[in-house]
Amino acid sequence: MTRWGRKFLWAAVLIMALTVLAACGTNNTAKDNVAKTENAGESTSASNSKPTEGSGNAQEEGATRTITGEFGDVEIPVSPKRVAGIYVEDYLKALGITPVVQWYHPSWGKQDYLNLDVPEFDITGSMEVLLEKDPDLIIADGGADAARYEQYSKVAPTYRLPEAVLQDSRQVLTAIADALGIPEKAEAVLTEYDQKVADGKAKLQQALGQEKVAVIRLNVADKTFALFGVKNRFIGVVYSQFGLTPVPMAAEMTEYQSIISEELIPQLEADHIIVFPDNGGWDTEGNQEAIQILDGPLWKSLPAVKNGNVYRIERSHWQTGAITANSMKLDDLLEAMVK
Repeated sequence: MTRWGRKFLWAAVLIMALTVLAACGTNNTAKDNVAKTENAGESTSASNSKPTEGSGNAQEEGATRTITGEFGDVEIPVSPKRVAGIYVEDYLKALGITPVVQWYHPSWGKQDYLNLDVPEFDITGSMEVLLEKDPDLIIADGGADAARYEQYSKVAPTYRLPEAVLQDSRQVLTAIADALGIPEKAEAVLTEYDQKVADGKAKLQQALGQEKVAVIRLNVADKTFALFGVKNRFIGVVYSQFGLTPVPMAAEMTEYQSIISEELIPQLEADHIIVFPDNGGWDTEGNQEAIQILDGPLWKSLPAVKNGNVYRIERSHWQTGAITANSMKLDDLLEAMVK
């Protein structure tokens, strides 16, 4: 074979080999593309069926579900990001959620014990502050009636807690966590709380036994007192959970509280008296005149006073029955009563 012929033969072989390799490459690429398309389809299908927490995809951002509140069904975000908790900021903080606003009342103030660094929302005023903070979910307790609920609903989807859960801080916490899609956090908070209560109750019972306890509020304006009964949703926890023994008058009360005069205080037969002002602190200027009652001759004659068993406590967390506040009440009692 001539030199030219051999060159022609080798060129033909080389061209055929390159053609085969190109075809294989094309087939592999096509297979890869098909596999990628199938995997993408599986991923999209999984995302549609169950949004994953923290995935941040657009589909999850817009996902909603329906829950039933006191005033009917409401469609809420699956993963709310900007929550306003009207009267329930305590529970949000316990669950690790920072609300976009904190409720405030000109006469009552706010829940200072939470130490929240967020804008105040005057619940007696307009919705302007709430609108500005653009919540994607509003959660409210019994303080929101049907009319107020309608106003909140115009700002954002609003879940008004069912009346049936409001008397029990545990049920409130659980309901809020369920609405937020984080039920496991409520379980963790309650496990820790239950252990703390069990330990605290044992210490209080050892220190006090069956000694009788009264919890009263000094009403500054008219210098009267409110005695809290065992059924009070804010104070009743000291008897029902912490194991303190109520004075007979508190034990027999069917109402949440009873207004009594200073002259009736001795009739309480209290071995221990817990007292706080109805607004402000013990050092608030406007409270000083009323506070003088506690230094008067009638008070000084009480056995509880003579034995050093009158405890002036701060009002903020005693005027609510939320989970964090209840934990702080127990701290107060342990510090004051367990030597």
